[in-house]
Amino acid sequence: MPRSGDDARRRLAQAALELFSERGYDATTTAEIAARAGVTERTFFRHFPDKREVLFDGEAAFRDTLADGVLAAPRELDPLGALRWSFLSVEQTLIDNRGFSGPRAALIARTPALQERVLSKIANLTKALADALGRRGVEPAVAALAAEVGMAAFNYAAAAWIADPTSGLDANLARAFDRLKGLASPA
Repeated sequence: MPRSGDDARRRLAQAALELFSERGYDATTTAEIAARAGVTERTFFRHFPDKREVLFDGEAAFRDTLADGVLAAPRELDPLGALRWSFLSVEQTLIDNRGFSGPRAALIARTPALQERVLSKIANLTKALADALGRRGVEPAVAALAAEVGMAAFNYAAAAWIADPTSGLDANLARAFDRLKGLASPA
């Protein structure tokens, strides 16, 4: 019975995470990931260009959702308010992927090749957010600055939420954005 592409992608991602955690990223091959997922190595490469990308499946959809969230934010919100609105729009996605995200974050923290890829992914997300702010009429330089600062606040809030989910993403975002305002206040 044929399996769906989405199912194969999920199994490959889970197998990769397990093997990277057990053996280390460098010691794990794409053939081993494919075997654990019950597919061929050729199937692996049909879904992912390399073994780093298997841990970042869904990044394009996530980026598009964030950009759409900026555009859907109420017009009266300032750039950081629109970003916060957008970040809240992906809360359910983050909740749904929590079991994968926590172990993935730990793996990334100890794997330089994955840290490099995360920086690239964050740069892509930040550019998409800046572009969306620009489509809202925000001047390009201000949009770029807001996207950089907003993305840093989001990463701060998401890391806090992964470490302790009891207060929820919204509370962690509120705390992160309040701390940003505190940094801008006169001493």
